[in-house]
Amino acid sequence: MQYGGLAWATALLALLAAFVALRILFDRSWFLGWLRGTAGLVFVALAMLIGLLANDLRSYKPVALDKPLATLSFKADGPFYRVSVLEGAKERNFILEGDLWQLDARFFQWKGLAALIGLQPGYRLEKLTGRYLSIEQQTVAQHTRVQLAESPYGIDLWRWLRLGQRDLFMFDPQARRVNFLPLADEAVYRINQTPAGLLAEPMNPAAKQALKDWQ
Repeated sequence: MQYGGLAWATALLALLAAFVALRILFDRSWFLGWLRGTAGLVFVALAMLIGLLANDLRSYKPVALDKPLATLSFKADGPFYRVSVLEGAKERNFILEGDLWQLDARFFQWKGLAALIGLQPGYRLEKLTGRYLSIEQQTVAQHTRVQLAESPYGIDLWRWLRLGQRDLFMFDPQARRVNFLPLADEAVYRINQTPAGLLAEPMNPAAKQALKDWQ
């Protein structure tokens, strides 16, 4: 009896809601206002998305063929290395540990109309990774990855294009890497873009000796 009464009361509420809904739907002025409001909100959301994509693209730098992408300097500090990453006039410092280091970067090449009008390829250093040769040391290490750049709010055009395997008729997103090289005190490397990919050029005796010992 109790649940039967509750069912009838709920059914009456449903009929009342249906009556109110019909009154609203048959009011043309309400429908047009709702349509305009919905369209306005969609365009506001679209404008915000485009703005965030523009901010993401702003984190990329044009590739200068006559200049290095970055210069990396390593300084031993106990069990760690202090790493200086110099891009143009901007210098950043990080902590890294391991026996080897690796650098990942992402590139935007242009195609189609974008290439025809002369847009320059762009790049962004993504992460610097350290690795121990010993599995035991690698397992307990805490400073083996440095994130050099991130896309704010998860808006990452490069990653979307890569995962979706799309180019929007103008983008060619590419991933490039300096494979693992030895970490050494006072070593300095210059990162250059070449037709074959990224090249780490040793710039001082410490880096050259480390590469010689590694090979």
